Amino acid sequence: MPVSSPVPAMSPSLPVGSTAVIYCEGQFGEQDGKTANGLVRHSEKYDVLSVVDGTRAGQDSGQLLDGKANGIPVLASLPEALAHAGRVPDFLICGLAPADGLLSPAQRVVLLDGIARGMHVINGLHEFLNDDPEFVAAALLSGVTVTDVRRPKDKRDLKLFSGRIFDVTCPRIAVLGTDGAVGKRTTATLLVKALNDRGVKAVLVGTGQTTIMQGGKYGVALDALVPQFCSGEVENQVVAAFEGEDPDVIVVEGQGALSHPAYLTSAHILRGSRPAGVIVQHAPERRVLGDFPMIAMPSVAREVALIESFADTRVIGITVNHEGMPDDAAIGAAIDAIELDLGLPATDPLTRPLGQLADMVLDAFPALRKSPVPSAP
Repeated sequence: MPVSSPVPAMSPSLPVGSTAVIYCEGQFGEQDGKTANGLVRHSEKYDVLSVVDGTRAGQDSGQLLDGKANGIPVLASLPEALAHAGRVPDFLICGLAPADGLLSPAQRVVLLDGIARGMHVINGLHEFLNDDPEFVAAALLSGVTVTDVRRPKDKRDLKLFSGRIFDVTCPRIAVLGTDGAVGKRTTATLLVKALNDRGVKAVLVGTGQTTIMQGGKYGVALDALVPQFCSGEVENQVVAAFEGEDPDVIVVEGQGALSHPAYLTSAHILRGSRPAGVIVQHAPERRVLGDFPMIAMPSVAREVALIESFADTRVIGITVNHEGMPDDAAIGAAIDAIELDLGLPATDPLTRPLGQLADMVLDAFPALRKSPVPSAP
């Protein structure tokens, strides 16, 4: 099989359930490992067998992330991951997500080793491996593919904002945040599940590479686009989800933060999807921006005010990232403080019942609540 051509791919060519190892050396469980973190928590596309991170080897990945074992071990090296699998897994996924989106020399060696062993590579970085002669030659020699998830379509195929969003009659809920890598994608994924569990048909529109790698049907890697097309591409994916699924509600994954000096894609999400409601994800114990320690975190109240002044929408709830909180009592105190300060519902999707997350949307949009089916006489 020849190396994949340099065109965007929403998902790899092999079947759903293909086996995968995630490479995330030195970053699993950290902000720059958010792609690996997300795939371990949720993947519709891959059967994840293990995570490679020698600094955390010997731990269960679910226990490390969320305090709940999931049976996916963190192993010290790629050879150890292959020995654990008992065969060569189908895919090696680069689970790293550094701010510069580039590979280090040591990381290149591991991905090239995976190719030499016969593994297809999934790359979510800004560095496109199909433009790298060494990776192209290695993939051709081994008969595997390299997929650059973030590679945008040709400009002639990109969409400008068209106004088609006004034909989308169901509510759109955007999950925005106060920083990058603060949990927006995880909350958006859990919100879709919570609503579907309540009988409300919800569909996720992704805006980053991880959601696409997880197997999301609708999405675009927004931060890889020329800005002129960002709003139009978000609009296009929302319209596609509406026309393709006939949902009751569409949940749109956020990126960065509207206040962020470097990650401004929230502006395009607000303009392109025109959400009726916004949920804001916040880490109360985070004092500085994740990749920019010289800049203080915004308060959640300030972010709410900025969002509501920038767009014709309203914030309907706050979700808490509990990083840095020592125990459940601290999480509860943070939730209570937000609710008291802002007069909005708040919850932690990872430690509180998911019904609370669904209720944020259903209380704000009561028409979405499903009437109980009357019993037969």
